[in-house]
Amino acid sequence: MIDPAAFCDEAIARLKKDVPERTIIAASGGIDSTTAALLAERALGDRARSIFVDTGLLRAGEVERVSGFFRESGLKFEVLRASDRFLGALEGVVDPEEKRRRIGTMFIRLFEAEADKFGTDRLVQGTIAPDWIESGGALRDTIKTHHNVGGLPKDMRLTLVEPLRDLYKDEVRAVARHLGVPAAERQPFPGPGLAVRIHGAVTAERVRQVRVANAIVEEEVERSVAAGTLAAPWQYFAVLLPVLTVGVTGDNRVHGAAVSVRVVESVDAMTATAMELPRSLTSRIAERITRELTGEVVRVLYDVTDKPPATIEWE
Repeated sequence: MIDPAAFCDEAIARLKKDVPERTIIAASGGIDSTTAALLAERALGDRARSIFVDTGLLRAGEVERVSGFFRESGLKFEVLRASDRFLGALEGVVDPEEKRRRIGTMFIRLFEAEADKFGTDRLVQGTIAPDWIESGGALRDTIKTHHNVGGLPKDMRLTLVEPLRDLYKDEVRAVARHLGVPAAERQPFPGPGLAVRIHGAVTAERVRQVRVANAIVEEEVERSVAAGTLAAPWQYFAVLLPVLTVGVTGDNRVHGAAVSVRVVESVDAMTATAMELPRSLTSRIAERITRELTGEVVRVLYDVTDKPPATIEWE
């Protein structure tokens, strides 16, 4: 385990060297990017500008929650609204790798435009070791292309600055706690957002469905943790599957979607174990999802696969 204080001193010194003038920061609201943003702000002051992009692929209440999280962390930021652009870029795309590449490209095009306005060619982002390890390269196989690594366009005009590049998630959380970031144990959320929790085409309607299901999983798991009936998981979410399945609403046969629920324990995200949930919890989750999405989702499954062989996210 690293020494968080020593790491921060070294990272701030390195940022001052790597960013001679100004930089923009890709701030997603996760622990990684928030920690990177705070380090950059401490190194550069007003010469660092944090940008949080509302992609339209975020969880319910995410913009408000992230904004509050940034304010508690003491981070200066601005919100860039770009829902239509991301949904447009994903129209008709089914392949998960192509989704990640298109999302990565859209982020960069937005950041290039903002960097031009701010007079810089530097972009600070919260890349950590699992991102580039899983994205492949050299002799490594590509497990999945992370939008902030393998998803970057080859013609990008920005120079990346990645102060957390060699850290694992547990080390980043230790640094975050040292910097005074509140709720440093906040569960990870993928940079491509709900796009990688929707198997098949990404549409506004399918984003709405998985957003509702995901919120239910989070609410019920967090309620169980607060009640002391479940240990706090590493990550917990819902995935909208690319199949239709037969169900019954009242006396009517319906053809609706299926959702898979995933709850895992981990330390650094390199490996993970699927948690065994109380039957009462899975029943509540299934009942709420099928009731709040009546006729739209008719079947709820639970994923019991560890990592490996599976990854934590489905795409």
